[in-house]
Amino acid sequence: MIKQLQRRFIRIAVVSLTVAMVLVVGIVNIANLISVRTELSDTLSLLAGSDSSGEREGREPEETSSPAEGEGRDETETDGPQVSRKEKGKGNSAADATFPPRPNAAPSRHFRNMMAETNWFSGIVGEDGGVKRVWMEQMENLDEETAVQMIQRAISEGKTEGFLQDYMFRVRELRSGDREIILMNCETRLATVRKLMWISGIACAGGILLAWLLVTLASRKAVEPTIRNMEQQKQFITNASHELKTPLTVIATNMELLEMETEDNPWVRSTQKQTAALRRLVDELVYLSRMEEEYPTLSMEPLDPGNLLEETAEPFTAMAEFNGKEMKVTAEKGLTMNGDRASIQRLMSTLCDNAVKYASAGPITAELKGEGKNIVLKVSNPVAEPLNRQQCEQLFNRFYRVDPSRNKDKKSGFGIGLAIAAAIAEKHGGRITASMEGDRLAFVCTLPKEA
Repeated sequence: MIKQLQRRFIRIAVVSLTVAMVLVVGIVNIANLISVRTELSDTLSLLAGSDSSGEREGREPEETSSPAEGEGRDETETDGPQVSRKEKGKGNSAADATFPPRPNAAPSRHFRNMMAETNWFSGIVGEDGGVKRVWMEQMENLDEETAVQMIQRAISEGKTEGFLQDYMFRVRELRSGDREIILMNCETRLATVRKLMWISGIACAGGILLAWLLVTLASRKAVEPTIRNMEQQKQFITNASHELKTPLTVIATNMELLEMETEDNPWVRSTQKQTAALRRLVDELVYLSRMEEEYPTLSMEPLDPGNLLEETAEPFTAMAEFNGKEMKVTAEKGLTMNGDRASIQRLMSTLCDNAVKYASAGPITAELKGEGKNIVLKVSNPVAEPLNRQQCEQLFNRFYRVDPSRNKDKKSGFGIGLAIAAAIAEKHGGRITASMEGDRLAFVCTLPKEA
């Protein structure tokens, strides 16, 4: 129980910290991406406004292919697109151009610097989709053929603005029917965004691992008050049980003496019956307390769980048959495990007894088989009223009864047997779960094989 509590605390703490860190990293990266994209879009708008090719809007294609005075463009007609690439160091760059004012504002110094440092190129695309002219004055390390291909790919996407690999493009219609497109190289800024994502992702993963380590080391200290409270409760139950044994023994002895003097006295028989039940309850509480100790005393030895199940289930098979029900036992041979023989037998008998006692009809099944590194014991029986998930989970709580009235006249027992079975499984490195499979209630106990 203590280890289970620690694991649950670690799981909740680590999951909470992981969610918080992932959210923070995600928000930072999304905000950075939005900021960079907005900045790139604004820069592209200014570049499109400062591009002198936009001043040719409405001219004929022949005029469009003629460069403005001082730009050094080739006036010769060619079959393919005409390309203008200014020599490095000459004027009329985006930084030197006279910026047309944006609505209500002129570009700031920051955007002027960005425009001066940005590589970009533009072109004119005809109504037939062919590239008529390309301007590459502000583009380095890009050949003309690749530029034309990129313009065609951007146009083929049918968007007015978007990304093409590491380039951001914008398309606008001209009065002549042609389309003007400008592509801006965003490789450096997008690389910075990706780098931040990688760094923050690695930092997040490292933070999660560090948090897991620290929480694991501090978990014992964090749950210590709860553990101390649990230990005090267990000690109280153990002490109270021992204190109850003496008066119960005296009461039982006195009832035996009274029975000898007054035979067939119903009051004496009733008192003896309740005294015996109370003594069984005290014994089970003591056993449960000892089993839930952090280091219980168990005599571990190699066991054959298949033979043990057949031996344990035999009397319950006869009991089921006596009650008009059928019980089938299937056990795989040759399996071995380390365990306390008496405890494992008690676990198996508890599950079999519970199935026979609460089965609405047959067949009742008890199956044991190996699955990988585990041994799986499954005991199932049909029930008249299906249980929901919450009820299945509460079956292993002390004194829990599905019947809210807690009527003991329907079925004998204290509602503590399954809690003992769960404690035994945990101390052997396994666990028990309960679930509904159609109209059948199934208990599945998983225990590790012999190492």
